[in-house]
Amino acid sequence: MAKKRPDPEIEAAKEKAAQMKAEIGTELPPLKAGDTPSEEPVPAAAAPAKEPKHSKLPYEKRKALYGYGFIALWMVGTLLFFLIPLVTSLYYSFCDVQVNPGSLDTKWVGLQKYSDVLTVDPNYTDYLGDMLLETLWKTPLVLIFSLFIAVILNQKFKGRVLARAIFFLPVIIATGPVYRIINGDMSSTGNTGAAQFSTMFSTDLIGELMNFLGIYGLSDNMGTVISTVADNIFGIVWSSGIQILLFLAALQNIPPSAREAVQMEGATAWEYFWKITFPYVSPFILANLIFTVIDSFTSPMNSVMNRILDMKNDWKFGEASAMAWIYFIIVLAAIGLVTAIVNKFIYYEVD
Repeated sequence: MAKKRPDPEIEAAKEKAAQMKAEIGTELPPLKAGDTPSEEPVPAAAAPAKEPKHSKLPYEKRKALYGYGFIALWMVGTLLFFLIPLVTSLYYSFCDVQVNPGSLDTKWVGLQKYSDVLTVDPNYTDYLGDMLLETLWKTPLVLIFSLFIAVILNQKFKGRVLARAIFFLPVIIATGPVYRIINGDMSSTGNTGAAQFSTMFSTDLIGELMNFLGIYGLSDNMGTVISTVADNIFGIVWSSGIQILLFLAALQNIPPSAREAVQMEGATAWEYFWKITFPYVSPFILANLIFTVIDSFTSPMNSVMNRILDMKNDWKFGEASAMAWIYFIIVLAAIGLVTAIVNKFIYYEVD
């Protein structure tokens, strides 16, 4: 059988296609008999798309940086307006500070300022004792009153929202001048015309009631205690807004199943309070106790705080700083002692 000769046109087209392939690096489709190669240039192959650049930081670190960015302003404020003044006041408490034009001159004297405010100052130790005694009897009354009102406000009755707002209102308007006017302290507010307003909060209603009921012959100490508590009733109510709110939150977290189980067992309301309500709100008792102690120690009517501010206004920065740090240590010790004692009686529900 005769061997078929290759078609010269096909061979020429193959050679041209091979040359073009070598030039552009792209394989062309094979030519068939009768096809002629295109004279138009074939575009070069498109370059591969570049992958988007990704951050070299891991995702968790980027999230942490975002968080630090949000709290950066707070951290700067804490450093400038809290930590630096705190360290400065601690340093001043060990120094004799002299105020000169354009500068403060300090001379290291060690614990002399602490000794002076405790032994030489005629008022500081007395104010400390009075403040500790007032906190000792006032704190339990505030907690008992707050829990009592919270239990009432947790019930369903008409006007409950208004009643809650009324008891929380002192928290909003309880500024220093308002509180001083209510307690009859006009000298520091300049509101000398408000004396008539303050008398309605300081009337001796308890004494008149006891006389009306024929209660006589009480000892002087008992009469002093009753009068002191009675005169501070408004202050107790005024200081209970936050505590009532926290106790309300605790009462609303009591599961309905607990009440249903108590009702099925035939327990009374008194038993329900001591067996169910009190254990559930006991963690909030500790929180309210700490809050009340701190609130009492920083009250606008606090004689110790006023004494420290008076020393500062007299440019006695060393004595004022020493008083403030002694007061801070006492407050810290009181909170630690209260927490250690009360925490043993707290019920924590564990899942």
